[in-house]
Amino acid sequence: MAHREHAPYAPQDPHEIKQLVHSLEGHKGKKVKGAGGFSVKKATFKIPNGRTVDSWRLNDWDYKKPNLPTYARGLFTYKTLDGKDEVAVRGYDKFFNHGEVRKTEWGNVEKHTRGPYELSVKENGCIIFIAGLDDGTLLVCSKHSTGARGDVELSHAVAGERWVEKHLKTVGRTKEDLARKLREMNATLVAELCDDEFEEHVLAYTPELAGLYVHGINLNLPEFATYPGHLVDKFADEWGMKKVMYVMEDDIIKVKKFLDQVAETGNYAGRDTEGFVIRCQARENENAPWHDWFFKYKFEEPYLMYRQWRECTKAMIGGKPPRYKKHAKITEEYLNYARRRFVQQPGLAKQYNLNHGIIKLRDDFLAECGLKGSDIIRQEQENGEVTESKQVVNNVVLVPIATIGCGKTTLALALVKLFGWGHFQNDNVQAKKNRAQIFANTICSLLATKPVVVADRNNHQKRERDQLITDISRAIPETRFVALHYVHDRSNYDNIREATRGRVLTRGDNHQTIQAVSKGQDEIISIMEGFMHRFQPIDTSDSPDDAFDLVIDLDPTVDSRENLEVIVGKLHETYPNLFGEMPNDAELDDAIEWAMNDYKPDFKMDLSRGGGKGKGREQRAQNQNTNPNNRQNQGQNGQELKAKKPQRMEYFGVRLNTQRINAILDAAFRDLDPAQAKFYRQLQQNRRVQPEFHVTLIHRASAQANQQLWDKLVKLHDGVTQETEGKGSRSWEPELGKCNVQLERILWDDRIMCFVVRLDGATTVQMEIEGGGTATEELVFTSVNPVAHVTVGTAHLSIKPKESNDLLQRWLTEGSGGERGIGEVSVKGNVVLEGSVRGVLSR
Repeated sequence: MAHREHAPYAPQDPHEIKQLVHSLEGHKGKKVKGAGGFSVKKATFKIPNGRTVDSWRLNDWDYKKPNLPTYARGLFTYKTLDGKDEVAVRGYDKFFNHGEVRKTEWGNVEKHTRGPYELSVKENGCIIFIAGLDDGTLLVCSKHSTGARGDVELSHAVAGERWVEKHLKTVGRTKEDLARKLREMNATLVAELCDDEFEEHVLAYTPELAGLYVHGINLNLPEFATYPGHLVDKFADEWGMKKVMYVMEDDIIKVKKFLDQVAETGNYAGRDTEGFVIRCQARENENAPWHDWFFKYKFEEPYLMYRQWRECTKAMIGGKPPRYKKHAKITEEYLNYARRRFVQQPGLAKQYNLNHGIIKLRDDFLAECGLKGSDIIRQEQENGEVTESKQVVNNVVLVPIATIGCGKTTLALALVKLFGWGHFQNDNVQAKKNRAQIFANTICSLLATKPVVVADRNNHQKRERDQLITDISRAIPETRFVALHYVHDRSNYDNIREATRGRVLTRGDNHQTIQAVSKGQDEIISIMEGFMHRFQPIDTSDSPDDAFDLVIDLDPTVDSRENLEVIVGKLHETYPNLFGEMPNDAELDDAIEWAMNDYKPDFKMDLSRGGGKGKGREQRAQNQNTNPNNRQNQGQNGQELKAKKPQRMEYFGVRLNTQRINAILDAAFRDLDPAQAKFYRQLQQNRRVQPEFHVTLIHRASAQANQQLWDKLVKLHDGVTQETEGKGSRSWEPELGKCNVQLERILWDDRIMCFVVRLDGATTVQMEIEGGGTATEELVFTSVNPVAHVTVGTAHLSIKPKESNDLLQRWLTEGSGGERGIGEVSVKGNVVLEGSVRGVLSR
């Protein structure tokens, strides 16, 4: 890359692009089967010239797989005027943090890359792509959206285009000029939108620093090819845009030394920074060709401390207890300062919740203290400050994130042997209904007498983690969750298979879930493959995984003794008062020996299809013979929990993305005059906008009048629940299907506000027919309410959301307007959100 003095160029091959589009189409919405399988999401956007472009998107974890048709993260295609498939926009190949995948481990970086290395400062904004189409149109979009459908990324694309116009004006050029130039280059311009007046992140961009920071020019090809940094800078200068700072280095050893030094303060060239993107060339082995390649080096501090302050402040504004893991003393001082400022300046808290004033409040606090973020980090290191985590002595739940055969139960038993902690296996839940709730309740019961409990199930999907964390946190809010994350790198799946199958197949029936003697080898492997295909790695940047206090990465291919030492070491380092002295090698050896050879499972869970039918009585009798250790750890998983009355279905609805709805609301009311926006601002100020949004399909109160629809939805819910139970897990509120929700208009009076919507979605359900047997029927997702709607909020707690029906009935008969007391605003554009259909149980 950096070796080239001239701009790289290659035209698009229409046949190659056609094959690319065909391959992506073939994987659209596909259920992933096999380690190399992947699924693609496609979205089509109308653009101002009346044509359409298609956005293609893969799951983040799929980018680690080999042999994908492209690794572009941010890819748009369209049909040219002469009917050919063409790449319109091409982002970077997905790149990973150092140590995140095997290729970015430093040993491999040193061995398989070459310089010069460009270390560009990682700007803290949102990515914008700029390209030219064949009719001279300039296309400006965010990562996966042109902003044409009114979704959450709309404002990013629109704001990006406005900045393009501002920059071009400074050099006397037009958008048409830029479109023609980029098309000549067959390239996409990649920039970071950094503008605190539009949207604040964590690092500050004052008005003179705001704008589009150009950091890349990529050729519009399936394979990644990008411009060297000095040519990117030259282009930015010619077209009036901002440049990113970067450092050039030839030696990878010097690169690491430089990054480690900057990481000590998180400050470079007088500015706090999130990290660096390292651009170089790499190859797979000594005989392979060199290709352009990126990886990143993200700093933890003071960036993480700033983010912690932001999240704690928003929790405080929302009336929730702030949760923080580190920097306890300075964070407490900051929150006290923030409380004073919110009292002194009415309206400041409201603006903060709208992502305005975050950085100024932080900088004002630092100025009052006379400190920089790097000073705080250095002082904490020098003083050895006691962080909140050092005070933790109980209420810790260890949550394995694993697949079958990783050794999670062996490690759990070893920890029980070492420290006497609690341990409960999901397979010991004998009830057929409410299994997930019983599992969580039992963990809570054990926490009453045990400082630490291992929640022993695979927890390999986010929905399982969400259910467990939510249910336990409701009962014990102060619980800390620690992830025991068995890293499943897709490129390492063959080694993981070999290790996990070896463990399961060699231990016979001495396993809680899979009995290798009683079952055939093919059936065992099929069950294990299912778990591996469904495995979702941890992602602490998003819910529910952001609730983990600590993540301990484990290697599923090494022996349990090695992983045990990692767990104990990390726990002792993070929570030094959780247990006494570190166990010695002999004690660790003895604990593993006991777990592997002395412990015998006394309950056997059958995961095979239809397995266990007719065996229940015999199996329950066998399971009464539990050993003392297991009885101690069963908690309340006996008659008390089994007798608990199951929760009933409250309603069925289409759940929508909260962030997107809030963004659409903000966009709708941003340009209205104060009188029109008054009620919405009142809802915001009084925190009466709902925390989550849904379209009600049918409520329990309406079931009798719409029995057929209610029965079909209940049947669908029960079928999905049984299916997930049969796979060794159960979702708290399982997804029953997808449904598109078109937002048409917003209505309100002085009591309530709601969206008027249209639904477009269906699924199939198996229904019994007269004379026996079943038949597949299409179930169209529809609302029994006269007008399908989404309630936004109510003026007071005493006003029930169902009053939206009264408002809508008045609107249908009387219309809107000031004399009728009904406000109305249309939602601009064809705004369609994908919703998740779920049955909601009574709390």
